[in-house]
Amino acid sequence: MSTSQPQSQPPEDRATPDRLLHARTGTDVSPEDLVLASGKDLTPRNLEWAKRKLAAEGPAAMEKLLP
Repeated sequence: MSTSQPQSQPPEDRATPDRLLHARTGTDVSPEDLVLASGKDLTPRNLEWAKRKLAAEGPAAMEKLLP
């Protein structure tokens, strides 16, 4: 009986490829999404911040917050 792990698992010292880290679904980014991704609470002030950021940067605003 073998106790080795299956070959399909990557070694622990290997970094996850960038293409697997991004979860862009092709949908629009909402102000709520942006607030939550930034780690802030959903408050009227933070939602206004997110609306301004999305107006200025578009969906790229989310990419700047996520790895």
